[in-house]
Amino acid sequence: MIFEQATVTMFSGKGGVGKTTCAAATALHYASAGEKTLAISTDATPSLSHIFDSSRDGFPASREMLRIRELGAAEVEQMWDEKFGKDVFDVFSSFVAIDYRDFVEFTTGILPGLSEEFMVDYIRELSLQGDNSHIVWDTAPLGQTLALLQTPAMLVEHLRMAPRIYSKLKLSRIKKEPILSIIGRWQKLSAEEMEFLRNRVQFVIVTIPEALAVVQLDDVFHRMDAHGLKVGQLIVNNVIKVKDSSFLETKSEQQKKYLDTIYAKYSHLDIIEVPMFPYELRGWERLREVEKVLFSG
Repeated sequence: MIFEQATVTMFSGKGGVGKTTCAAATALHYASAGEKTLAISTDATPSLSHIFDSSRDGFPASREMLRIRELGAAEVEQMWDEKFGKDVFDVFSSFVAIDYRDFVEFTTGILPGLSEEFMVDYIRELSLQGDNSHIVWDTAPLGQTLALLQTPAMLVEHLRMAPRIYSKLKLSRIKKEPILSIIGRWQKLSAEEMEFLRNRVQFVIVTIPEALAVVQLDDVFHRMDAHGLKVGQLIVNNVIKVKDSSFLETKSEQQKKYLDTIYAKYSHLDIIEVPMFPYELRGWERLREVEKVLFSG
């Protein structure tokens, strides 16, 4: 079956709030409905495979509709090569002596936002290939994700100065393509990525009812609004529902004031509370419990 374009749902949040669990449960929901789904992680320390407990045998039949992909440094380097890594190296090596492999490692691992940019581009292209009905995207912790979202705009700003810089270089050999043309392609790529994020990606923010997490939400929404990126759903994870001890009773009272703040500030969003479970949420059967909460409506 060929799909026209995959729906892309991006899960984001600070580290440790349960976004990977929510992403996995969402991917499981689509796969269980018979819709071909790709669960993909661009977190530097991905845990999708662990959450799904994919090393075990005996997965249900719905696993045939679900693929798991975790991107790492090797994939980023390959993306760089395929786009225009060698072209940019040709420019760079004209005035700096550096080996190509060292150059690729530098650009993909050190230059701010570059690896994130190519991950966005990679997922954009995956969504257009027609291989999946849904792509569920588990991103890096909050700070890295914000850098990812700002990358295209940041690159455009940097590139405004680039023509003046590159036009003054005395290159040692004739290039197959003018330098300004290479830079123009880069700028076009950045614009395509921002359009993709604005118009094709459904953003889901995952948080927990604690002071720091709630405070950080204001910054998240402010930055996303600044780039025209709209959040459709807010998941509040680890909410205490069963208060069968003095500890949980006290903890629940603490959570209540943060929940009140969330509902007061973000009432325009679809807010879902996921309860705190008394066990580790790992494996298909446990993920189904989270799925039931997320899709109870």
